[in-house]
Amino acid sequence: MSDQFDPPSFDNTLGALLVGFAVSATAFGMLTIQLFTYYRRFPQDKVAYKTLAALIWLLSFVDQAFVGYAVYFYTITNYLNPLPLTTEKPQWTLILQMTLGAIVGGIVKSCFTLRVWRFSYRNWWLTGTLFLMVFAQLGTATVFTVESFHLSSFSRMSTVKPLGTFSLAIGVATDMIIAAALCFYLQKMRSSHPTADSMVNTLIVYAVNTGLLTSTISLSTLILFNTMPTNFIFICMYFVLSKLYAISFLAALNTRKIIRGRGTDYERRKNTSSSIITESIEPSTQLPMPNTLETYSEYHQRS
Repeated sequence: MSDQFDPPSFDNTLGALLVGFAVSATAFGMLTIQLFTYYRRFPQDKVAYKTLAALIWLLSFVDQAFVGYAVYFYTITNYLNPLPLTTEKPQWTLILQMTLGAIVGGIVKSCFTLRVWRFSYRNWWLTGTLFLMVFAQLGTATVFTVESFHLSSFSRMSTVKPLGTFSLAIGVATDMIIAAALCFYLQKMRSSHPTADSMVNTLIVYAVNTGLLTSTISLSTLILFNTMPTNFIFICMYFVLSKLYAISFLAALNTRKIIRGRGTDYERRKNTSSSIITESIEPSTQLPMPNTLETYSEYHQRS
């Protein structure tokens, strides 16, 4: 006689949760270091940038707290009780964590879309399409969350697979299009400013690496969700994905100094006596390096 109840495999459920929690906690630590570095390196930056950086960190903190509570619920509160993994509803923080991850990803992608808008000299068709894709992913992720609260157990996850697949697929496509658009317009910029090859090459490499990393994790999550929707391996990947988006945004803010090849306005004022860093730079001797969120024309006008 067969058993009425088949216990779950703890390797791809609780094991995946623990691995995902450990990796995402490490990523959150890296994000916190990035935030500290940003506030220390750019004390005179715009209030909007500072507020947005703090908001992304706060959302990531709540996201990580939800992940930690879900791990505690399944491993400690229900110690030696496999029923919540099979026959009971998914834990609520585990569901809301997916929405928080989608919100963080949406904010970061919107910021990168604005960068595409500036580098493409205000190409409304391209940036409008990207914004539609960002909001479409966020909307489908919200619907996925609502539907997930109605699931009677994890075994019913296949009923919301189309929504999850569509949301993740849009995310992968958005990452790839943003990276490709940045590379295309940066390449055109290199043709217009041949002496800026080194800086443009750095921006291209950064755009490719950022898009490739997030796209790879998004695509892996998409594949795992479609092939193994009833275990937690795809959730483990999603834990890390939201942190990677946040890290990429903070890294973009922090690398502005390196890409420009000079310090912030605040640091230049502290070193006015230095012969290396000065307030006035002649265009004939040094090419102005714009903020990565600005175009060359805007930077020349501002200067």
